[in-house]
Amino acid sequence: MHYVWDFSILGKYSHLFWLGLGWTVAYTVGTILLGTLLGLIVGILRLGRIPVIDWLLLAYIELFRCTPLLVQIIWFYYAFPVVIGVNIPAHVAAVSVLTLYGGAFYAEIVRGAIESVPRGQWDAARALGFRGWRMMRLVILPQALKPMMAPYVNQSVTQLKNTSLVSVIAVPDLVYNATLINADTYRPLEVYTVVALIYFAILFPATLIGRRFERGMSYDKA
Repeated sequence: MHYVWDFSILGKYSHLFWLGLGWTVAYTVGTILLGTLLGLIVGILRLGRIPVIDWLLLAYIELFRCTPLLVQIIWFYYAFPVVIGVNIPAHVAAVSVLTLYGGAFYAEIVRGAIESVPRGQWDAARALGFRGWRMMRLVILPQALKPMMAPYVNQSVTQLKNTSLVSVIAVPDLVYNATLINADTYRPLEVYTVVALIYFAILFPATLIGRRFERGMSYDKA
């Protein structure tokens, strides 16, 4: 069967595409910032190797890294309110799950980058009188930033793609608004082609940035 493409019909729905893109970017930026903060705290706490705390933090990390994000979103929105007896708004569920999910990955990125700092730098900092958070902030973290950046950027790119899953709980992101447009126009090929191109226009430059960081790291190691 011959299909006639017609993108002109989508012109009157441009405001929905822009609205969905705005929400997608907002959820991405917000959960990246919150996830980074959570990952930084969890990653640093794991360095303390306090058995009970380390076990709990590891359980959190593995729980969110080893279960599908889609399942997490559905469970948190539909099942968790039954457990606690309180309804959770869709946007709260979306932000909470994306933050916890991203934070689990960021925590391992932070921990691995910090542990990659040579032990001599830790000893030198202690010899200069640095201790605790002051040593971490002024000596260790600045050196950990470079090996941290490439996986951090890649995970942040993945975070943007992950936001598309919140559409299953009717959060008005780009994908959810696309389903509304499709329901009104019955033009799924055109609608989802536009959505794919929008994601590509955002993700491709971000991916190039991640590759640039990776090349920089490879050069340093050489």
